[in-house]
Amino acid sequence: MLSDLQREALLAELGGLRKFCISLTGTMADGDDLLQATVERVLEKGLPADAHVAKWAYRVCKNAWIDEIRARDVRHKYPQLVVDEEDDSPSAEQAASGQRELETVSAALDGLPQDQRLALTLVAIDGKTYAEAAEILEVPVGTIMSRIARARRSLLEQREPGDEN
Repeated sequence: MLSDLQREALLAELGGLRKFCISLTGTMADGDDLLQATVERVLEKGLPADAHVAKWAYRVCKNAWIDEIRARDVRHKYPQLVVDEEDDSPSAEQAASGQRELETVSAALDGLPQDQRLALTLVAIDGKTYAEAAEILEVPVGTIMSRIARARRSLLEQREPGDEN
């Protein structure tokens, strides 16, 4: 069980955690599913008393996503054994006026390698420090800095192909 303080800290982190989930999955629907799975795991299994709730939740999220990728790989390898019901109908968000710009940005982020996308999302979108991102992703701070630099360079090249800084 979570203490009241842990529960409040988890609730306060849901916005940033949702952005992280969407950046991992690439779609809002899958991101929301991942967020739900993450919160369910945290509530079901609880947290150590001395754990930093946000960092713990991001790790649980990352691990849940790895589990999902593995499950998708199995479903892809053995499609005759698994019935996959996907709804490809457009969502209400896709009809919004700013959808085209959002899709362009999403496509650019999706074009990044996953390690760069995660680092960039944690620091640039969620506002985590390099140290916090490094702890969440379980890599050195220098690796986070390098990944973000490469991600930014790649995004600039996609935005202005042929132009140099």
